[in-house]
Amino acid sequence: MLLPSIVVAQDGAPVPLPRRADRMPQTIEQSQDQDPAATEAAVLGTDAPIDDAPAVAVPDTPALEAVEKVAAVPQAVTLVATITDGGAAIPDGLVWRVFETRTDASGELALAAKSDDATARLELVPGNYVVHVAYGRAQTTDTITVVDGDNTKSLVLDAGAIRLNAQVAGDIQIPINLLRFDIYTAGSDSERTLVAQNLAPSDLVTLNAGTYHIISYFGDVNAVVRADLRVEPGQLTDATLYHKASQVSFKLVSEPGGEAIADVEWTVKTQDGQTVFSNIGAFPSTVLSEGDYLVLAKRGEGVPYTREFQVQPGAGEEIEVLTAVGSGSPG
Repeated sequence: MLLPSIVVAQDGAPVPLPRRADRMPQTIEQSQDQDPAATEAAVLGTDAPIDDAPAVAVPDTPALEAVEKVAAVPQAVTLVATITDGGAAIPDGLVWRVFETRTDASGELALAAKSDDATARLELVPGNYVVHVAYGRAQTTDTITVVDGDNTKSLVLDAGAIRLNAQVAGDIQIPINLLRFDIYTAGSDSERTLVAQNLAPSDLVTLNAGTYHIISYFGDVNAVVRADLRVEPGQLTDATLYHKASQVSFKLVSEPGGEAIADVEWTVKTQDGQTVFSNIGAFPSTVLSEGDYLVLAKRGEGVPYTREFQVQPGAGEEIEVLTAVGSGSPG
């Protein structure tokens, strides 16, 4: 099974909330004393990052009738979860929520119980319930019918984990403060759902098994790399993405290698004229994807000095713009 440390890294794991009645799939059959519009039920919250828990249905069987005859005395309920089918119980990091199948006045499923214990030991009045468990950003949902006596339910999360990093092509390390990752569900751009945002390098993220769309950002301009990665049940996926980009700094000088001139207004444009970076200062810096660019350096109301330059993948470079005619000419 996955190491317990995976969950420790999941600060700010999403708190699943029950869906409103008008957005719930028709997966749980209504009781005889409930209004049909108020008995549709599902548990995955509208703000949860993954919405792929299996559809579940409360059985309408003679057992249900028997349950209704039992006195409304709370019964012992034990809940456990595993990473994979037949695996060991997850030792920590779980959040359990048990919902009634009826909705409350606000149209939400009524929360019956909650537990942060790895093995949840609850007392519930006999009846039908929806059980949701979250492990980091992995989650699953199932139903349970509580009857007189001891009740035990085991849920399989079918989860794995992913750890992301990135480098500049050529195995050049990227400063961690310039690197971040977003994780989306797979599919076309219009179908993707955000799962995790602004992850730092080497963060461990627990996810339901499946394929995910990863976006790596190097800096804040245009150095972006995308990849589709597969998370397998019970396994840790270690992935490194490679950027074709470089850190670039600028300075306006009166001679090569001279002191940087202060109070300069900087603008960097792509070859098609799109502005990708602007700043005011003597020594600004940014990260740019490989390609051809034009930089403009302007002082006050004067005519800007310009220089064309090319970015290639590397550890970083400094671009000097000269005020001397013939090296850095006024635009």
